[in-house]
Amino acid sequence: MIHFVGIDVEVPSRLGHLNKRWIDSIVEKFGKKTGEVFFLFCSDNYLLGMNQTFLDHDTFTDIITFDLSEFDDFLSGELYISLERVIENAEYQNINFIDELDRVMIHGVLHLLGFNDKTGEEQYEMRKQEDICLSLRT
Repeated sequence: MIHFVGIDVEVPSRLGHLNKRWIDSIVEKFGKKTGEVFFLFCSDNYLLGMNQTFLDHDTFTDIITFDLSEFDDFLSGELYISLERVIENAEYQNINFIDELDRVMIHGVLHLLGFNDKTGEEQYEMRKQEDICLSLRT
């Protein structure tokens, strides 16, 4: 089951059943089932604290993903998303906030599915998969 939760910010009002159905369909496309997946929306400062505490990184980021899957065929995790960072990135790239939010959300799901983005090759593949997933939105 997919959950949208606001920590220290409001959950974007446009998120709902269609988003959950889209994410479920992506998970299914990769041969998995959706377990408990939490999209936790927060501020830059909240996510910076998590980045420092859990990853020893002292930088702002748009998403941090924690894989909590206990079984290979079920996808579970917590995806912390800074709405401030998503807004700023959308403005910087001159794209729609909704499109950037969907990209960040599916980026986290792809991490849960095993995709990485440390190397240039991995980043290319991640972006390719993001684009494919975004094209499947309803």
